[in-house]
Amino acid sequence: MTDLLSGEDPEPSKRFPAGPLFVPVRPGPAGCAARFFRTPLGGRTAVGFTSERGLTATLGTEQAWIRLSEPALRALAEPLGVTTVTVDPLLSAPAPVPAEPVGLTQKWPSSPRSRENTWDPQAVGVLRVTGAAALVSALSLWIG
Repeated sequence: MTDLLSGEDPEPSKRFPAGPLFVPVRPGPAGCAARFFRTPLGGRTAVGFTSERGLTATLGTEQAWIRLSEPALRALAEPLGVTTVTVDPLLSAPAPVPAEPVGLTQKWPSSPRSRENTWDPQAVGVLRVTGAAALVSALSLWIG
C-alpha cells in the first residue's frame, strides 16, 4: 500500500507522537481519571490538547487536566478498550448550561381559557387508564 501524501488526508499514514498533551481528567477513587469521549460515530476516544488554551476553549475553564505524552495516554486508555486518541478535536458539543429551577407549586387558573397552556394532571390520568386498557386488551388477545 502506498503512503498518502495529500494534505487533505483526515488521518496521516504514519503516526507520530504529538508531544506533551493537556488531557482532561475527572476526580476518581484513587486521584484523577482520564475522561473519555465519543466520536461522531459513537466510538470511544481519549482526547488530548496541544495547548491549555485549546482545552479551555473546548471544555471550559473549570475542566481539570494533567500533562501526558501521547504514548502514555494510549497506554492508559488501551486496557479499557479505547484505542483511538484524538488530538485537538475541532468539533465538540456546546458545554451544558445549568437548568433553572422550576417551581413545584402551580396556581391553577379559574377560567378554562387560561388553562390551555398549563399542565393538567387529569390528562396524565387519562393516559394511564388508556395505557392500562390497551395492555389488558393485548394480554387478553395473547392469552386467548
